[in-house]
Amino acid sequence: MIKALLFDLGGTLHTVQHSQESRRHFCVHLLELLKEHGIVLDTNPETLDRLLAVNGEAYKHYSEQTLKELPQSEIWSRWYLKEFGLTPEALEPFAEELSFWYDRERVVNIPRPHLKETLSRLHDMGIRMGIISNIISTTLVPCVLKEYGIDDLMECVVMSSATGIRKPDARIFEEAMRQMGTCAAETGYVGDTISRDVLGSRNAGLGLVIRIDNPLIAHRDAAFQGPDAPKADYVIKELDELPSILSEINGKTPDKR
Repeated sequence: MIKALLFDLGGTLHTVQHSQESRRHFCVHLLELLKEHGIVLDTNPETLDRLLAVNGEAYKHYSEQTLKELPQSEIWSRWYLKEFGLTPEALEPFAEELSFWYDRERVVNIPRPHLKETLSRLHDMGIRMGIISNIISTTLVPCVLKEYGIDDLMECVVMSSATGIRKPDARIFEEAMRQMGTCAAETGYVGDTISRDVLGSRNAGLGLVIRIDNPLIAHRDAAFQGPDAPKADYVIKELDELPSILSEINGKTPDKR
C-alpha cells in the first residue's frame, strides 16, 4: 500500500520554459543587485546571458557527475560568474537572493493543469505528500508552493540546496522519508526525468515510481534509453491521472468529483 507520495517541483508540478525576454530581464536585475552591494561588472545583459548559459551548463554537468550541491556563494563566484574574479565571501550576504531570482525570473514557471485540485484530492484520499527538489535556492520552493495554494499539503520540503545532496542520490530520498516517518515500500515518487527522478527513486527502493511526460527535458535523458534504462511503473501525461492510479494500487474506489 502506498501511503505517501513525494513530488519533484520543476517539470512536474510546474513546467519550466525559457524565453529571451525573461533571461534578459533577469540579467538586468542581476547587474542591479550586484551594484546595490558595491559590485559593478564590466559587461552588459546580453553578454551576461550568454555567460550564464555556458557556465550554468558547466555547473549542471559538475553537479550531475558528483551529485553534490555546492554552497550558493561558491556556485555564483566559481561557476556562474567565474570570469569576474568574485570571491565567495563577497557574494555570501546576498547569494540566496541571487539564487532565488535565478530560478524565479530567468525562466517562466507555469503550474501544471489541475495542480491544486489533484493534490487536494490525494490529500482527501489519505495520501501524505512532500517535495524533493534539485535547486540552488533555499526559499523559492516554499514560496512557489504557497503561491500555488498547496504548501499546507506538503509535510516535508527537501532541497539539494539545504542537504548538499542531489537526485538521483538515494540519500536525499531517504532524508524525505526520515522527515515524514515513512518506509520506502509505502512511499511513491512523481517526477519528470529518468536520469534524476526515476533513477533516484529506484536507487532508494521506493514502492512506486511515476514519471510525468515533459518533452522539454528529453535531452537530459538522452543517455537513459534502451532496455537497460530504469523504468517508471507508470508514465502519465497529466497530474489528474494520479488519484486513479493510487486508488487502483491501494485497492480503493476513487471518489467522484
